[in-house]
Amino acid sequence: MHPRKRQRKNASAMKLVGALVARFREDAGFTQRELAERICAGEETVASVEQGRRPLKPDLARLLDRLLDTKHALETAVDNMPEIDLIPAWAEQYMDLERDAIALSWFENQVLLGLLQTESYARAVFLSKVPVLSEDEISSQVAARIERQEILHRKVPPTASFIISEAVVRDRLGGAEVYAETLRHLRACADLPGITVQLMPLGRHTHAGLNGPFILLETPDHQHLAYTETQRGSQLITDLNEVSILAQKYAMLRTQALNPEETKGLLDRLLGEQ
Repeated sequence: MHPRKRQRKNASAMKLVGALVARFREDAGFTQRELAERICAGEETVASVEQGRRPLKPDLARLLDRLLDTKHALETAVDNMPEIDLIPAWAEQYMDLERDAIALSWFENQVLLGLLQTESYARAVFLSKVPVLSEDEISSQVAARIERQEILHRKVPPTASFIISEAVVRDRLGGAEVYAETLRHLRACADLPGITVQLMPLGRHTHAGLNGPFILLETPDHQHLAYTETQRGSQLITDLNEVSILAQKYAMLRTQALNPEETKGLLDRLLGEQ
C-alpha cells in the first residue's frame, strides 16, 4: 500500500489571494505597471502574484492593504494560508504522515531535529539559510516548525525515539544563550511520556549512521515508511526491503548510542558547564 498522494493545496489558495489582489487593484484604478511603480516592484512581480504563481509575502500584503485601502483583507488572507504553504513541496507528503504517525524513529547528525527545536534555535537555523530569507519568511517558517511540535503533546502522542549526534548538542548555533536554552529544552523533552532521547557520543569506533540522517515512521494503519532529505529534495521510502535496511541501521544505532539515562546525565553535565 502506498501513501495517498494529493494535490498541492496552496495552488488554489495562492490563486485565490492573487485574484483578490487583482480585484482590489482594478477597483482602486491601477494598472499592473502603475501598482508595481507604487510598491517599488517589477510589473512581472505583480502579474505573478495575481496569477497565483508567486506567493504574496506578508510585508507586501500589508503594504497593499494600506495602498488599496482593503482593511487588512490581504494581510488576513496571507496569515491564514494553509500551513502546507510554509513548507517545501517535496516535504509535504512526509508532513501529512508525521502529523498522524503513531511511531517515529529519527536519527540526526547535523542539526537538532525540528520536533525538538526551541523557537530561538529554529530562528538560528533559518537565519543560516543560503540564499538568505526575509524576516517575514523566517517568522513564518519558525511558526510552522513550532506548530509541528504539537504532535508530541497531543492526548495520545506518538511513541518517539530520537538519536542525536553529540556534535549537535555541543554546537553553539545561535550563540551562548540559544545554546543554553536548547540544552534545557532538550533535557525537558527527554522526560516527556512516550519519548526516548539518546545521544550518539563522539569517539565511537563503529557507527551505523554514517550515510546521514533518516526517519522511520509507522502510520495509524501500521504501514512502515522511511524518509530521507538531501540539500534540495527528499525521498519517501515505501519499499519494504529499503525500509527494513534503515530499520536495521536504527536498531544498531540504538545499541551504539548512550542509553536514555546516560543521555540525561550527559545533558545535565553540559548544563552544569554553562
